[in-house]
Amino acid sequence: MMNPASGTDLARAQEYALLATLLTRSPDTQLLRRLSALHGDASPMGVAHMALADAARRTNEQAASREFFALFAGLGKGSLLPYASHYLSDTLYGRPLARLRETLEGLGLEKAPERTEPEDHAGFLCEIMAGLAGGSILAPAGAERLFFDQHVSRWMRRFFADLERASSADFYAAVGALGRTFIEIEAKAFALPG
Repeated sequence: MMNPASGTDLARAQEYALLATLLTRSPDTQLLRRLSALHGDASPMGVAHMALADAARRTNEQAASREFFALFAGLGKGSLLPYASHYLSDTLYGRPLARLRETLEGLGLEKAPERTEPEDHAGFLCEIMAGLAGGSILAPAGAERLFFDQHVSRWMRRFFADLERASSADFYAAVGALGRTFIEIEAKAFALPG
């Protein structure tokens, strides 16, 4: 079983949890206030944090909600489909979702009944990664790297890059930049010998 999470793993878990939250619901005033207080440095993640803080200061709950709807719930030109199946097989409810469900079953995890999105939603996958990184999901050694390789790294950078460039994204362009930067760092870290 997994060892207690290190400080680095807890920080990673927080990044995944933030992305999971922002991909599953629009931020409320309290979250925007907390995001606007983020600090950064000259590192890629520090720059992404500063850009997210700036974007949070430029928006409000109502504007963020409209943007979230246009990006993820609407059917307009700027909308995105944040699903592995869409990115990997150009379908919804495709083979990537079936493979993910097999993996989740092997980890003893299942989607809560009140959740309506398929499990291959980017927010759900970030939530799983947060649990694996932070230790709240107990899994065998190597399970986190395997989950990332099989269900995250093959498509999520492209999704975040699309979010970053989406015509209807303003606040969420900064979320896309943060997600893209973080997934790129994670991919490099997981590629290192174990």
